[in-house]
Amino acid sequence: MPGMVVRALSFGAVAEAYERFRPGYPVELLDLVTSYAGEPIRTALEIGAGTGKATRLFAQGGIAITATEPDAAMLAEIHKHLSANVTTLQSAFEDLPLDTAYDLVYSAAALHWTNPEGRWDRMAALVRPGGVFASFGVPIGLADPELDEAARAARAPYLQDDGVPSPDGTPADRPMKWPGTELQQSKRFTDVQQTTIERRLTMTAHDYIGYLSTVSAYVMLPPTDRAQVFRRSLEALPQTVEINAQIDIHLARRDS
Repeated sequence: MPGMVVRALSFGAVAEAYERFRPGYPVELLDLVTSYAGEPIRTALEIGAGTGKATRLFAQGGIAITATEPDAAMLAEIHKHLSANVTTLQSAFEDLPLDTAYDLVYSAAALHWTNPEGRWDRMAALVRPGGVFASFGVPIGLADPELDEAARAARAPYLQDDGVPSPDGTPADRPMKWPGTELQQSKRFTDVQQTTIERRLTMTAHDYIGYLSTVSAYVMLPPTDRAQVFRRSLEALPQTVEINAQIDIHLARRDS
């Protein structure tokens, strides 16, 4: 967990690049969560809002959002695009007060950074009975297997794996992924659903490297090694690449 905490708090150093190079979320995601809720979502709490990529999507739905984020530099990016129905709070999930329950609590590519101890009891305290929890992320990768292998070989001398391991050790080939695995075991949540929004995006190789510059595994590299990885990766890629930007979503309902 200590190593994960260090990685979790590394993003402030690349906040502007995070806002520039990380893809946003489509309205299809908002529609999916709203449909699952089955009733109007009036209030929402966002855990680990980052620079507000998901915040802006859910704000489109007229939801009163409390966007929480522990890093001040990331929050500064949110404030550049803040709408009237969004308030911000600088706080880690573990430090959030439990005196308010929301119709929806969601986390975009951030839940894996939270402390597993007591995670779901704390989450249940933040979701009103019958309310919805949603977790989603975009594990971006090169769509072409040969290019993906070339990129892996380029980084190999400096970085063997650029992903984040499954927090509960669930193998990648299991039908139910994390956090669905933990939600199914929790007595506080029911109706666990897992779905995927398929999506491909095309970007320049330089923008893809820009995206990698916001990934914690690369942020944690020594600057000289990071520069070498990015140089070698650019040499291995064509000018334009297609990426697999599917959105993996987990939904669950707070017990009544």
